[in-house]
Amino acid sequence: MPEEREQNAEHFLELIRKSKRGKFKVYIGMSAGVGKTYRMLQEAHTLLKNGINIELGYIETHNRKETHDLLEGLPVIPRRKLFYKGKELEEMDMQAIINIHPEVVIVDELAHSNIEGSKNEKRWQDVFEILDAGINVISAVNIQHIESLNEEIQEITGIEVSERIPDKVLRAADEVVNIDLTADELITRLKEGKIYDRSKIETALNNFFKFEKILQLRELALREVTSQVERKIEIEIPRGIALKPERFLACVSSDAEVSKMIIRKTARLAAYYNSNWIVLYVETEKENPDNIELSAQRHLINNFKLATELGAEVIQLKSRNIATGIIETAEKKGITTICIGKPHFSLIKSILSNNLFDQLMIKLTDTDIDLIILS
Repeated sequence: MPEEREQNAEHFLELIRKSKRGKFKVYIGMSAGVGKTYRMLQEAHTLLKNGINIELGYIETHNRKETHDLLEGLPVIPRRKLFYKGKELEEMDMQAIINIHPEVVIVDELAHSNIEGSKNEKRWQDVFEILDAGINVISAVNIQHIESLNEEIQEITGIEVSERIPDKVLRAADEVVNIDLTADELITRLKEGKIYDRSKIETALNNFFKFEKILQLRELALREVTSQVERKIEIEIPRGIALKPERFLACVSSDAEVSKMIIRKTARLAAYYNSNWIVLYVETEKENPDNIELSAQRHLINNFKLATELGAEVIQLKSRNIATGIIETAEKKGITTICIGKPHFSLIKSILSNNLFDQLMIKLTDTDIDLIILS
């Protein structure tokens, strides 16, 4: 009984915290130049006309005239200045925003990495503190900055995006709005000099802004927003039927790139179903720290960190064979879906080499657990 009372009290406290937290709106786009900042500034003017106390916490116009013109008449919280490597730089002043405490603050460039020495490493962490202070935030991000899409983005564009936000940031948003343009409209804007300086247009057309790349990025953005809307419906509209919640188990090894892929794809699945998920690493004698290279150990730790940032529970288990470890963990944790890599990946090789793949499949046949093999 005391334990039950404690849980009820904690649940009530959580409801109180949520009610005091600011609302979070995110504009998302397929690339630079679709009009996210422009739309945020338009909304700022509308809110101001309706008597809402709104401030610009950080805006980046990229010297686009039509966007820059919208700054006129909007109150701005000055940026803080600091020196880094001999240069004077500017950052958003998070503490000033909290002290001034407007009803709504506009914060651009959500995936931005703060200058060394700042309180938080990333701007999205600043935004979370502002929300916790009870201030409503409107922000913006491009689809290529979402952590779990990193491999897909790199495959489409040939570019690895260094500044990324965990998927939990979008999941925390009360509203996600897609700023959509057709590929033709975006390329026209680029050619008219409305996105980059004219000296950069030709290079952009031959690289990131190729027609087929834009189409793929647009599809990703539309898919992400659709997923967010479906998740909100699942959470906010009761169905009246108690469905068994999905729970995913991502099985990884010391193979750095493969494991990273499995983690990110499982994170996408878990985000889509708004479900809990676990990353499992089964340490066999072969993968004992004494038997694998230091670089592999570092990659393993980095992948655990990535999994945690994406919202997973990480489990490290010692077992003589991998299949048994997977089955035991799946049953103990109430897993509905196990995610593994293709047969040529090291994890499956280990299972096959121990003649335990059949055992895994037979065991799964007697349960309601699904198996997904990720490409």
